[in-house]
Amino acid sequence: MKFFIDTANLDQIKEAQDMGILDGVTTNPSLMAKEGITGTNNILKHYVDICNIVDGDVSAEVISTDFEGMVREGEALAELHDQIVIKLPMIKDGVKACKYFSDRGIKTNVTLVFSPGQALLAAKAGATYVSPFIGRLDDISTDGLNLIAEIRQIYDNYGFDTEILAASVRHTMHVIDCAKLGADVMTGPLSSITGLLKHPLTDIGLEKFLADYKKGN
Repeated sequence: MKFFIDTANLDQIKEAQDMGILDGVTTNPSLMAKEGITGTNNILKHYVDICNIVDGDVSAEVISTDFEGMVREGEALAELHDQIVIKLPMIKDGVKACKYFSDRGIKTNVTLVFSPGQALLAAKAGATYVSPFIGRLDDISTDGLNLIAEIRQIYDNYGFDTEILAASVRHTMHVIDCAKLGADVMTGPLSSITGLLKHPLTDIGLEKFLADYKKGN
C-alpha cells in the first residue's frame, strides 16, 4: 500500500519523506489556507515546492465546478510539474473532465467519493485515483471501511486500473484496516503514519537492551 500524506505543511512532508516511506501528497484549498497559503500565485508555487520534496504524485485540486473551468485550471496545474495529479470533484462535470484528462494521459484523482456508484463512474472515466472519504462517513455513523471493501470488489470484478486512495484517514487503525481490505493508497495526517511505529513492547524491549548493554561496559 502506498503512503500519502494529506497536508500542505512542508516540514511534515519533509519528515515523512526522510523516513523513506512516503509515496505522495494530497492537499486541498482548506489545507493550504491552514498553512497561510492564499492567492493563486502562492498556491501554485507551493505545489511546486511540495513536488520538489516528494518523489511521487502530488494531487492539486481545482476549484471550478464547471467543465470548462476544470479543464482550464487542470491544464495549468499539469504544466507546473510532471508529478502533479489533477484533483477533481465527484460531480457530473468532474467526471467529464476526468475523461478529458485521462484521454490525454494526465493523471487524475476524483475526490469527495462517498458511494460505490460514484467510484464506478470515476473508474469508467479513467481516473488514476478515486478518493473515498472514510473518516467523514464514520462521522455520520456510516461504515467508511465498508465502502473501501465494496469499491475493491467492484474494481476487481472488472479489472479497473483506478487505484483506491483511502482518504480522510484519521488514525493508525484506519491505515491497518484499509491495508487489510486492499486499498491501494492511504492518505492522512503524519500522525496516522508515525503511529504505526508505536508499541509498548518495542519501547520496553529497547530499554532493556540498552540497559543490559550498559551493564557490560
